Amino acid sequence: MSHNQEETSAEVEDRLLDHQYDGIQEYDNPMPRWWVWTFWGTFWFSVAYLFHYWVGNGVSVEAAYQEEAREAAAVAAEQALKQDVSEEGLEKLMADAATVAAGGEAYQAKCAACHLEKGQGSIGPNLTDLHWIHGSGKLMEIHAVVSEGVLEKGMPAWNRQMKPEELRAVVAFVGTLRGTKVEGKPPEGVLAE
Repeated sequence: MSHNQEETSAEVEDRLLDHQYDGIQEYDNPMPRWWVWTFWGTFWFSVAYLFHYWVGNGVSVEAAYQEEAREAAAVAAEQALKQDVSEEGLEKLMADAATVAAGGEAYQAKCAACHLEKGQGSIGPNLTDLHWIHGSGKLMEIHAVVSEGVLEKGMPAWNRQMKPEELRAVVAFVGTLRGTKVEGKPPEGVLAE
């Protein structure tokens, strides 16, 4: 062994601590410096990380996911508006909160007079139950009724008064009302499957 590797008994005695436990005397051997610096580096990184996400402007994983989901729904809704009217396209519009909100505004302006603000029905039928006078409550059937109207019942053909995008947004909004069962006008028509 080289002289550097050999410790004298005086050096060993300096590293021995004064206390014993069950006949075992503790030896003072400090951790390597690189380990101590790594520990403190990770500690300060974690403090900065917590500050960034809890106090600062950091976006959580959940919030980032929700934002990406909103953006994806908006893109899907935009593409659905460019396509021909279909059940799948209207379902994509129902998934987009902005489209449903716009449809809700148009519904309040044009449809709430007969169907009331929550779709519970007044002059027009209740849109929140599972009974349908015209069709079975599918989005394409709702689109046909809103678009062409029901003149014998006094409902105008809205395709002449609304833009196609606005009409689809109203249908998407009415689609969100299905099955919410708001108390109002008694059920009319046939129970949908």
